[in-house]
Amino acid sequence: MKTIALTAAALLGLLACTHTVAPSVPAGARYVNMGSSFAAGSGTGASPPGAVARCYQSAVSYARLLAGRLSLSLDDVSCGGATSAHVLGAWNELPPQIDAVTAETRLVTITVGGNDLGFAGNLIAASCDPGEVVRVAGMSVPCPPQRAAPEDAYARLAENMNEIARQVAARAPQARLIFIQYVTLVPATQCPNSRLSEDEAAALRGIARRLAEITAHAAETNGASVLRVDLASAGHTPCDSDPWSVGFPRDYDETQGAPWHPNKRGMEAIAAQLEAALSRR
Repeated sequence: MKTIALTAAALLGLLACTHTVAPSVPAGARYVNMGSSFAAGSGTGASPPGAVARCYQSAVSYARLLAGRLSLSLDDVSCGGATSAHVLGAWNELPPQIDAVTAETRLVTITVGGNDLGFAGNLIAASCDPGEVVRVAGMSVPCPPQRAAPEDAYARLAENMNEIARQVAARAPQARLIFIQYVTLVPATQCPNSRLSEDEAAALRGIARRLAEITAHAAETNGASVLRVDLASAGHTPCDSDPWSVGFPRDYDETQGAPWHPNKRGMEAIAAQLEAALSRR
């Protein structure tokens, strides 16, 4: 297996931070992980004890790997299907994810926004055939239609991302907040693992680019950090030899991980990058 370690120079480019001195995160510190299935590690492993079943959290998500390596006290409130609105507000029986952030919190990580824009859903829709059955999280559903997100969805996401950062700063003044970009999913050249047309790939790259821009702007505007996983994973798409994510091959059987999501290798890579970044002040 290729090493996941990154050079110090590379990390400087992958972690952008507007803090002059980043808050420290000592062993035993309270750590909150928020976001969607990309934060929960859905499909990468068995659910940890006590996890909400419908959130599809994994025991080998980047948050749980990081907490184990640094001996952090993790409160993982990420949930598959969550949008930025579910970070700020209740989602049926689930309280707002932001409520997990307390004055004692020293680290907050978040990957969210794709569901606001229908990103993963449109990736699946573009890569399956009409009438094909899609198996996700033990459910079988017909190939869905593609649905473009309206412009106001991007505006709402930007507002919510800024509000998340403001609330984290208000609730946990000593916390280090790291927005984690989505892994690069759409290959430069398509293959049987992606099943996208070039036009579809170009449109989906556009969604990913705007999502990354919104995330980076929220971090920059509010003095938080952003981990550029999108850059680090550019050569690790489902069509590359060392993929950090799963596309939607015709023989997909759920053992590889959730379709169009980070796989176990991707979770390990993100955890390693976070660990290296946190070692620097």
